[in-house]
Amino acid sequence: MAGIRSGAGGIPYSASKAGVINLVQTTANVLYGTNVRVNAICPGLIETGMTAPIYRSARERGADDRIGQLNPLRRGGEPGEIAGAALFLASDDFSYVNGQAIVVDGGLSSSHPVGTRRG
Repeated sequence: MAGIRSGAGGIPYSASKAGVINLVQTTANVLYGTNVRVNAICPGLIETGMTAPIYRSARERGADDRIGQLNPLRRGGEPGEIAGAALFLASDDFSYVNGQAIVVDGGLSSSHPVGTRRG
Protein backbone atom coordinates (compact mmCIF):
# COMPACT_ATOMS: atom_id res chain seq x y z
CA MET A 1 0.00 0.00 0.00
CA ALA A 2 2.78 2.44 0.88
CA GLY A 3 4.01 2.47 -2.71
CA ILE A 4 0.66 3.45 -4.21
CA ARG A 5 -1.05 5.60 -1.57
CA SER A 6 0.29 8.37 0.62
CA GLY A 7 -0.08 8.03 4.36
CA ALA A 8 0.46 4.26 4.39
CA GLY A 9 4.03 4.51 5.66
CA GLY A 10 6.91 6.82 6.36
CA ILE A 11 8.61 8.74 3.57
CA PRO A 12 11.64 6.46 3.08
CA TYR A 13 9.54 3.28 3.29
CA SER A 14 6.90 4.61 0.89
CA ALA A 15 9.51 5.88 -1.57
CA SER A 16 11.23 2.50 -1.60
CA LYS A 17 7.93 0.70 -2.26
CA ALA A 18 7.07 3.10 -5.10
CA GLY A 19 10.56 2.41 -6.46
CA VAL A 20 9.83 -1.32 -6.47
CA ILE A 21 6.68 -0.73 -8.53
CA ASN A 22 8.64 1.34 -11.04
CA LEU A 23 11.39 -1.28 -11.10
CA VAL A 24 8.79 -3.92 -11.98
CA GLN A 25 7.38 -1.81 -14.80
CA THR A 26 10.79 -0.85 -16.17
CA THR A 27 12.19 -4.38 -15.94
CA ALA A 28 9.15 -5.86 -17.67
CA ASN A 29 9.88 -3.57 -20.62
CA VAL A 30 13.64 -4.08 -20.57
CA LEU A 31 13.00 -7.82 -20.84
CA TYR A 32 10.96 -7.24 -24.02
CA GLY A 33 10.77 -10.39 -26.15
CA THR A 34 12.22 -12.74 -23.52
CA ASN A 35 8.87 -14.13 -22.30
CA VAL A 36 9.93 -13.28 -18.74
CA ARG A 37 7.14 -11.70 -16.70
CA VAL A 38 7.78 -9.27 -13.87
CA ASN A 39 4.98 -8.32 -11.47
CA ALA A 40 4.67 -7.10 -7.88
CA ILE A 41 2.24 -7.81 -5.08
CA CYS A 42 1.21 -4.81 -2.99
CA PRO A 43 -0.22 -6.16 0.26
CA GLY A 44 -2.45 -4.30 2.65
CA LEU A 45 -2.44 -5.02 6.38
CA ILE A 46 -1.28 -8.64 6.66
CA GLU A 47 -0.32 -10.37 9.89
CA THR A 48 3.44 -10.82 9.47
CA GLY A 49 6.54 -10.35 11.58
CA MET A 50 6.57 -6.66 10.67
CA THR A 51 2.95 -6.07 11.73
CA ALA A 52 2.97 -8.46 14.72
CA PRO A 53 3.21 -5.59 17.24
CA ILE A 54 0.07 -3.99 15.77
CA TYR A 55 -1.86 -7.25 15.99
CA ARG A 56 -0.50 -8.08 19.46
CA SER A 57 -1.36 -4.62 20.81
CA ALA A 58 -4.89 -4.79 19.41
CA ARG A 59 -5.45 -8.24 20.92
CA GLU A 60 -4.12 -7.14 24.31
CA ARG A 61 -6.57 -4.21 24.30
CA GLY A 62 -9.46 -6.42 23.17
CA ALA A 63 -9.64 -4.42 19.94
CA ASP A 64 -8.68 -7.12 17.44
CA ASP A 65 -12.07 -6.61 15.75
CA ARG A 66 -10.80 -3.16 14.70
CA ILE A 67 -7.88 -4.57 12.68
CA GLY A 68 -8.54 -3.80 9.03
CA GLN A 69 -11.68 -1.83 9.81
CA LEU A 70 -10.89 0.77 7.14
CA ASN A 71 -11.14 -1.62 4.20
CA PRO A 72 -14.42 -2.89 2.70
CA LEU A 73 -13.76 -6.45 3.92
CA ARG A 74 -13.35 -5.03 7.45
CA ARG A 75 -10.51 -7.35 8.43
CA GLY A 76 -6.78 -7.77 8.16
CA GLY A 77 -5.33 -10.16 5.63
CA GLU A 78 -3.75 -13.55 6.15
CA PRO A 79 -0.32 -14.53 4.80
CA GLY A 80 -1.97 -17.31 2.79
CA GLU A 81 -3.93 -14.72 0.84
CA ILE A 82 -0.68 -13.17 -0.34
CA ALA A 83 0.71 -16.62 -1.12
CA GLY A 84 -2.40 -17.31 -3.22
CA ALA A 85 -1.79 -14.14 -5.22
CA ALA A 86 1.85 -15.17 -5.74
CA LEU A 87 0.81 -18.63 -6.94
CA PHE A 88 -1.72 -17.11 -9.32
CA LEU A 89 0.90 -14.71 -10.71
CA ALA A 90 3.27 -17.62 -11.28
CA SER A 91 0.63 -19.77 -12.96
CA ASP A 92 -0.10 -20.13 -16.65
CA ASP A 93 -3.54 -18.63 -15.91
CA PHE A 94 -1.79 -15.30 -15.42
CA SER A 95 0.61 -15.67 -18.35
CA TYR A 96 -0.51 -12.47 -20.10
CA VAL A 97 0.01 -10.22 -17.04
CA ASN A 98 3.31 -8.39 -17.03
CA GLY A 99 4.65 -5.20 -15.46
CA GLN A 100 1.79 -4.90 -12.98
CA ALA A 101 1.46 -4.11 -9.29
CA ILE A 102 -1.29 -6.41 -8.01
CA VAL A 103 -2.94 -4.97 -4.91
CA VAL A 104 -4.13 -7.43 -2.25
CA ASP A 105 -5.55 -5.13 0.42
CA GLY A 106 -9.15 -6.05 1.17
CA GLY A 107 -10.27 -3.22 -1.11
CA LEU A 108 -8.67 -0.42 0.91
CA SER A 109 -7.07 1.23 -2.13
CA SER A 110 -10.32 1.13 -4.12
CA SER A 111 -11.61 4.27 -2.43
CA HIS A 112 -11.20 6.42 0.63
CA PRO A 113 -11.16 4.32 3.80
CA VAL A 114 -14.54 3.03 4.86
CA GLY A 115 -15.69 4.65 8.11
CA THR A 116 -19.20 3.37 8.47
CA ARG A 117 -21.35 0.88 6.67
CA ARG A 118 -23.23 2.40 3.78
CA GLY A 119 -26.75 1.32 2.83
